[in-house]
Amino acid sequence: MKRPEPGAPDDGFVDLYVALVSHPAIGRTLLGDTGFERLQSQLGTDQAAILIMGDGRYSFKGSGYVRGGIFDRIELTQGAETIRFRDKQHERIADLAAADAPSFKEIALFRIPTGVQFQPAETFSLQLLVQRAIGALDKAFTSFALDYRLPALYSKAVPPAPKTPAVVKAAPSADTKNPEEAISAPAMTDIANFGNGPNAPLWQRIWRSKIASISVLVIMLGVLTGIFFFQDILVKREKLFNRIRLAYLLVTLFWLGWVAHAQLSVVNVLAFANALRTDFQWSYFLIDPLIFILWFSVAAALLFWGRGPFCGWLCPFGALQELTNKAARLLHVPQITVPWGLHERLWPLKYVIFLVLFGVSLTSLGLAEKLAEVEPFKTAIILHFLRDWWFVLFAVALLVAGLFIERFFCRYLCPLGAALAIPGRLRMFDWLKRYRECGNPCMRCAVECPVGAIHPEGHINPNECISCLHCQVLYHHDHKCPVMIQKRLKREKRAAMASPSMNPSSPVGTKGGVAPRNASSQGEKA
Repeated sequence: MKRPEPGAPDDGFVDLYVALVSHPAIGRTLLGDTGFERLQSQLGTDQAAILIMGDGRYSFKGSGYVRGGIFDRIELTQGAETIRFRDKQHERIADLAAADAPSFKEIALFRIPTGVQFQPAETFSLQLLVQRAIGALDKAFTSFALDYRLPALYSKAVPPAPKTPAVVKAAPSADTKNPEEAISAPAMTDIANFGNGPNAPLWQRIWRSKIASISVLVIMLGVLTGIFFFQDILVKREKLFNRIRLAYLLVTLFWLGWVAHAQLSVVNVLAFANALRTDFQWSYFLIDPLIFILWFSVAAALLFWGRGPFCGWLCPFGALQELTNKAARLLHVPQITVPWGLHERLWPLKYVIFLVLFGVSLTSLGLAEKLAEVEPFKTAIILHFLRDWWFVLFAVALLVAGLFIERFFCRYLCPLGAALAIPGRLRMFDWLKRYRECGNPCMRCAVECPVGAIHPEGHINPNECISCLHCQVLYHHDHKCPVMIQKRLKREKRAAMASPSMNPSSPVGTKGGVAPRNASSQGEKA
């Protein structure tokens, strides 16, 4: 091998151990009473967990999980079932609680995902995928299996439940009165059986188990689509629009981010690009339905409006920045206005970061994933700030900067925003309206833009715009926009001139008519 794993020459390549710690006797021994009770509180009904311990030069965890992704070096197999783990099912364990237990370089606790057919009393196998670089672009792959069966001491045989005879329905005859039913029945059966049964692909079973979350996300995307298509109506009602946007950002942060963990990352872009160069498999990207649906919607939005729908509405960390800045303004935290010359020259930073990550990923995707920690998404959103102190400090520092400069990270450092801005230039629609007076003499939109995406001369930079629609609220505001103010004043002046109170009062005759000017003098002469 041209590029061996780092470590001392005398070190073994890998020693691997596995244990079923959801079993009380094993779990209490290895995790201790407190650790086992905590694990039990995290497990659902009939959910199992395993403990993997490793030593040697080769890491069984690797770095693929660093960005909220999948542990790409290990998987469980049991019969036709294949189980891969995500970082939200993982917990790092420092040491074993058993007396005189050996120390290991890596100890990881994994909860078996819900919705999969896993029988802890049956034999299963831990598959370790080993990959080694043998050149700049070439890798060698092999795998090793570690079989595990729960000791007979910890299990007992249970007689199978009696089977009820299955009811077999007659197939529709050829002379059925409604041939459409005979044609559509198999299709409806396929939909009903999607992800159902032990032989269904893993990604289908995961999608079926997350149907509620998928439904909520689809509703969110439908609402956002409606907001963009009917924006001209909504932005004319400032209070209503601001309430809708605030509610949407709260849902994005609390449910989409902190509950569903559906935070897109630049690592998704790098992994997709790497898959196109190597062995592309849709099943790898379909394993997380929310992430897949979000990426599909982002791709569609890029063609219509650019990166704004995601960056301004669907990014949980972006929502966190905006909401914390709103709170800071309510507390009268002073806002810093970055001079335009400096502001414009800081924009390229995020593009440089993205290009560096992309270049590194061409030779080492694992290293690129580690460098992608410049995104604080995993710390702030996926792990809820429950991480090593230096990661938390970095994420908090970015949020503190955002208290004084709104969306500081989005403006200057976000590599995902840069990655989306590049294809976003191909968008088909530009529905953001401007007046000739925008920028000269009026600068209000440019001053109030949350990311400073409006140039001093008035035009909106599509690479930086997050489609918050605040400039469109100002565009229609007849008390803030100078053009609309002039239109309102002219309208009020015309209405005032047409009012009866503006006409001089005239004498009125006895029958309600207007008397002639000389009528009184003629009456006096008579």
